[in-house]
Order: sequence, then structure tokens, then C-alpha cells
Amino acid sequence: MWSPYFALIAVLHSAPMRLFDSHTHLNHARFDEDRDQVWERAQEACVERAVVVAWDIESSRAAIEMAQRHEGLSATVGVSPHDAVAAPDGYLEIMRELAASKCVVAIGEIGLEYHYDAGPKEVQREIFRAQLDLAIELDLPVVIHNREADVDLLEDLSAHLPPGGVLHCFTSTPETMRAGVELGMHVSFTGIVTFKNMGGLREAVAGVPEERLLVETDCPYIAPVPYRGKRCEPSMVSKTLESLAACRETDPEQLAAVTYANACKLFRITP
Repeated sequence: MWSPYFALIAVLHSAPMRLFDSHTHLNHARFDEDRDQVWERAQEACVERAVVVAWDIESSRAAIEMAQRHEGLSATVGVSPHDAVAAPDGYLEIMRELAASKCVVAIGEIGLEYHYDAGPKEVQREIFRAQLDLAIELDLPVVIHNREADVDLLEDLSAHLPPGGVLHCFTSTPETMRAGVELGMHVSFTGIVTFKNMGGLREAVAGVPEERLLVETDCPYIAPVPYRGKRCEPSMVSKTLESLAACRETDPEQLAAVTYANACKLFRITP
């Protein structure tokens, strides 16, 4: 059956390539000297839209401020697992107020970090669950950070299921990918897929259902080949897209249209 989703992909694919960087940190201090110019370079590289993702209250405010100033940018509000222990009193109420801004499209990034010592696991889980519940209350999707916490994260997500979301910077197993998709999640990949040693990630990349796939830079982190070692920018997202297309044995322009449509649908943005 010909659905509006596939009709949108057909329209986007017939136009010049349009890219959607689904996860940026343009609110990061590493962009303080040239933030506006970085977004201009991205637009020149066919990046028409991007989401500026927060990790604490201050960065949530900064994401909103930037999205309000620049066409094509949207914002999130959230407290990441790295910042969970330092979350201020009343952080949920502050987030609730910030999320009222029209440019806010998701709660995030939120989740669990077990690779680095980000604080007691139960504290991380408590704040993760609280923010999942806020997303449910506000009817917003979530942007999820997960590092070596698959079992706990899927358990919490299953019990506090938001209206959609994305497993960002996915580096976990194909089994975790499939479990996330079954829970309604999208799956997004960074420049890691351009590295020669991508480990078992290739199977996960190839297995994500087309309608759940996203692409991101996670800038200023994880610059793709051939930019490794440099500050990552949204203008580099095309290199990640090309590697995704190669892994999936599909046309990059077609995949650009698919991921653009997917991001617009997830974040409820008019293309």
C-alpha cells in the first residue's frame, strides 16, 4: 500500500540531496568561537535540518536559544547520565517549563552510562525513568544514550515507554537494536561506521528497518573518516551517510531521503 511516508520519500528523493543531522551538540563550548559559521557550512553541505541536543539544564537553554535563532534547527531538553548525579533540585519542573518552547522536539539526551563512572547505577536509572515519564506526560519522543547498559536500559524503557525515540550513536548488538525497534525506537549511527574497525556494528547497520534508520554526527565528537582527529561538524554527516549506504548496499541519495523523512516523522517536523 502506498503510504504518506513512502510518498514523502519519493518527493525528497526526486529533489537535490537534503540531509538531516539528527544529533548535534552545537551548544557545546567547542563551538563558542564560530557557532553560526559552523551551521552556515552545514547548510552549504546540504544539511537542511539538525537537532541541537542537550545534556543538562544549561545546555538545554543553549539549545533552545540556538534553535530560536536559526532556521532548520530544533532543540531538546534533558539531563544525560553523565550529568545525572549533578542534576539540580527541581530539574524536572525546569525541563517541563523549557519544553514548552515551540522549537523543542524531544526529551534528551537521557539514558544510562555504564562504561565510564557516571555515578551510582540506581541514581542514573531513577533519573532516566523520571525523564521517560516526563516525555510520556508531554507527549514527546526521547533521545537515548546507552553505553554498556543494554539490559537495564531496555527494562526501564519497556516499563516507561515514551511516544517514540531514538537510540543515538548506536554501538550495541543486533539483538539490542531489534529489541529497541520492537519498542518503537529509531536507531541512529555516527561516524563510527566509517572506521575500518567497526566490529560487529555492521550487522546492526544492515538490519535496522529502513523506516527506523537515522544518521547523525554527535558533533563535536566522533568525526568520520577522513576527518578523524578534527572537531566534528554537521557538514561531515554526508560521510557517515555514505558508509551507511555502503553497509546496506543502497544508493546514498535514496538513503538521504529516507533518513530525512524518518527524522521529520520522529520529531514531528514539517519537511
